[in-house]
Amino acid sequence: MAAKGAGHLTSGGNSAYHNFHNDFADVEDPNERRRLALAEIDKAPFGWYHVRACVVAGVGFFTDSYDIFAVSLLTIMVGIVYGHKGKGAISTPQDTAIKVATSAGTVIGQVGFGALADIVGRKKMYGLELILIIFATLAQSLTGAGPGASIVGILIFWRVLMGIGIGGDYPLSSIITSEFATTKWRGAMMGAVFAMQGFGQLAGALVMLFLTLGFKESLLTATKYSTCTGVCGLAVDRMWRSLVGIGAVPACAALYYRLTIPETPRYTFDVARDVEKARTDVTAYMTGKHEGKPDEVAQAQARKASVALEIPKASWKDFFRFYGKWKNGKILLGTAGSWFFLDVAFYGLGLNSSTVLTAIGYGTGPTVYKILYNLAAGNCILVCAGAIPGYWLSVATIDTVGRKPIQLMGFVLLTILFIVWGFSYNHLSGHAHLALYVLVQLFFNFGPNATTFIVPGECFPTRYRSTSHGISAASGKIGSIIAQSAIAPLRTRGATAKVANPWQNHVMQIYSLFMFLGIFTTLLIPETKRITLEQLAGEYDMGDESITGEARQGTNLKTVAEDGSDTVANQAEEHKRD
Repeated sequence: MAAKGAGHLTSGGNSAYHNFHNDFADVEDPNERRRLALAEIDKAPFGWYHVRACVVAGVGFFTDSYDIFAVSLLTIMVGIVYGHKGKGAISTPQDTAIKVATSAGTVIGQVGFGALADIVGRKKMYGLELILIIFATLAQSLTGAGPGASIVGILIFWRVLMGIGIGGDYPLSSIITSEFATTKWRGAMMGAVFAMQGFGQLAGALVMLFLTLGFKESLLTATKYSTCTGVCGLAVDRMWRSLVGIGAVPACAALYYRLTIPETPRYTFDVARDVEKARTDVTAYMTGKHEGKPDEVAQAQARKASVALEIPKASWKDFFRFYGKWKNGKILLGTAGSWFFLDVAFYGLGLNSSTVLTAIGYGTGPTVYKILYNLAAGNCILVCAGAIPGYWLSVATIDTVGRKPIQLMGFVLLTILFIVWGFSYNHLSGHAHLALYVLVQLFFNFGPNATTFIVPGECFPTRYRSTSHGISAASGKIGSIIAQSAIAPLRTRGATAKVANPWQNHVMQIYSLFMFLGIFTTLLIPETKRITLEQLAGEYDMGDESITGEARQGTNLKTVAEDGSDTVANQAEEHKRD
C-alpha cells in the first residue's frame, strides 16, 4: 500500500474526508474487505455528512407529522364548508373515515415500501414515497365535490394515497439513517430523525394560527360553525386548502437530496454483493457526492469474487427459516407487538385532546375566529409542553441509557398514569387533566414512541431489515386503526345531552391495559446500544449455527468490548498502521 502522508490521507481523500476504502484496496478476501470497511464506517467520527443524512430523512418525518396532524383541523373546516346545512359539521362516521384513511394507507406503504427496499435497494425507493406524498397533498388541496362523489369520498381517496407515501417513509428513513450512522451515535441520529415529528406537529398548529389571523375579518362575521356562510365560509374554504397544500413545501425541498443519495454500503455489500461499488458509494457519501463511480474492471473482478461472501442471500426460504427460529422470531414479535400496543393509546389519546383544550380554556370562543384561534394556540401549547421535550430527551439519552431501559420505563410509567387517569377521571379538575395529558405525552416520546421506531432499524440483518421494520411499523398503524374506529368511540356510550363522553374513564382504563402488555413485549427485544449492525444481526444464533440455522463454516465471530468496539475494528486500525 502507498505510504500515507500527513493526516493519513489516501488517494481520493482530503483533509476533511478520509477515503477509508483505499486503505483496504490491497485486501483480496471480499469477506475481510467488507469487515474492515464496515468497521471504519462504524468508527467514523460524527461529521457533517451524518448531519446531512439526519436532515434529509428528518424533513420527511416533519412532513408526515404535519400531514397527520392537519387532519384534525381539516375535518373541522371541511365540516364548516361542506357539512350538513344548519350544523356546520360532517357526521361522526365521515370524520372517522377521513382520519382512518391515512392510517390504512400507511399500513400498505410500510409493508410495501419496506419489502421493495430489500428487493430492489434503498436508493431506488427513497424519494418515490416523497413524490407520492407531494402529489396526494397537492391533489387534496385542489379537490372539490362533484355530482358523482362527495368531498369526503374524494378526500378519503387522496389521504389513502398520501398514507401509502407516509408509510413508505418509516422503514426507508429509519434503515438508511441506521446503515449510514456511526455506531456510537446511531441511536441519537435515528432519534433526531424521528423527533422531527414534534416540529411537524408544531408547524401545523402555527400555520393554522397564521391562517386564522390572516382571515380574521371574515371569520369575525360568524358566531358559530353553523352560521359561517358567505365570506366566512369562503375564508374557511381557502384556509383548509392552504393548510393542506403548505405541507408539500418541505417535502419538495428534500426531494432532490433523497433522489440523489447513494445506496447504503451495507445493502450493496450484503444484498447487491457489489463490493467495489460499496467502497465507492461510502466515499461519495462522506464527500457529499451523489454516488460512487467504481472502475469497471475492478468492479467486475469484485463481483466475481463476491461468490465467496459469507452473508446468506435473501429468499423466501431463507426468510421463513430465519424467523422460524424462536431466537430470531421473538425479536420481530417484540418490535411489532410493542409498536401495536403503543399506537392503540398514542393515537386513541389524540382524539381526546379537545377535552384537555376545553379544560385550559382553549376549546371554545364567542366567534368562529376565536374558536379556530384557540384550537391552534391550544395545540401549540400541548405540543411544546409534552411532545417536543419528550422527543429530545430520548435523543439525549438513547445512546447512554439504552433503548430497552427507556422503552421499559415508558411503558411502566404510562401504565401507572393511565390507571390514575382512568380511575379518577370524573374527580379531576381541568388543570389535573392538563397535567396528566402533558405527562403522558412526555413519556410517550421519552419512551416507546421513539424506541419502537429505532430498534427495528437496528436489530435485523441487512437483507430483511427494511421488511422487518415495515412489518413492525404496520403493526403499530393497525393498532391506531383499532383505537380510532373501535376503542375511542366507546367514550360516547350512554351519552346524554349533559354528559357527552360518559365512558371516557373506561377508555383510559383500556389504554392502561395495552401499556401494561407493552411491558412484556419489550422484554423480547435486544439492547442495541453501541453495538454494530453486523454484531446485532449475528448474535441471535451463536455457537455452531449461522444466523440462518445452518452449520457455520469457518466464520470468525466478532467480540464486543464494553465500549461498543469490536475486534474487527481493531484489526482495521492495525491494518492501517501496517
